[in-house]
Amino acid sequence: MNLGIEGRKAVLAASSAGLGLACATALAREGCLVTINGRDAERLAQAQAQILAQTGAKANTVLADINTEAGRQTLIAACPEADILVNNNAGPPPGKLDDWDHAAWIDALEANMLAPILLIRGLLPGMRARKFGRIVNITSAMVKSPRPHMALSTTARTGLTAFSKAMALESAVDNVTLNNLLPERIDTDRQRFMAERMMKNQGIDMAEARRRITETVAAKRFGTPAEFGDACAFLCSAQAGFISGQNLQLDGGSYPGLI
Repeated sequence: MNLGIEGRKAVLAASSAGLGLACATALAREGCLVTINGRDAERLAQAQAQILAQTGAKANTVLADINTEAGRQTLIAACPEADILVNNNAGPPPGKLDDWDHAAWIDALEANMLAPILLIRGLLPGMRARKFGRIVNITSAMVKSPRPHMALSTTARTGLTAFSKAMALESAVDNVTLNNLLPERIDTDRQRFMAERMMKNQGIDMAEARRRITETVAAKRFGTPAEFGDACAFLCSAQAGFISGQNLQLDGGSYPGLI
């Protein structure tokens, strides 16, 4: 299927690795002019080289911390007429209520709610004026399936979800969509971190930790970053113009709810 986005300009926050890089690679393969972002120059250069090797496209790179206003403005200035925005950021640490003081809550809200909201604020008006826009937020399955140890993530990302739903209602008339991808058990460095946490807490090795994690997945395997990236690319496509304000779970069929 031709997704109809060749030549479209795409900005991807926190995209030097993991899910952000997977989305950037998928969009580059579809012919988008991709701008990737990260805080580590070496890692960003490696991501650029990986995209080039896999797609033949040279991504633009922006070294910036999107948790700061200066960093967000730097990213927006690198591609002010973006047609596509993919919001991503590192998730807050798991833990328990006693672990999270005021500063921890502020950090989570800054990174996983306010940073993406302010990037949307910077790019959404131009998308509406040009009558095309696709905004995809990478959130978490915990938005729909809250767990006590992930309450920081759930709280911040649910706020972003509500904001995006509100914006979707008035942006649809201008062919601008806002949707959320809700990953769970995608095989990235984040999953390695969670497995290492399980190893420490339960006194097991990596193979056993991964086995126990995949046992909780209906598909009995981890998802792949490429699967995730392709789902993102479709939500950014011309064909997805009638899909907005939605939460698409990529969890191997594990969510137990009906809606």
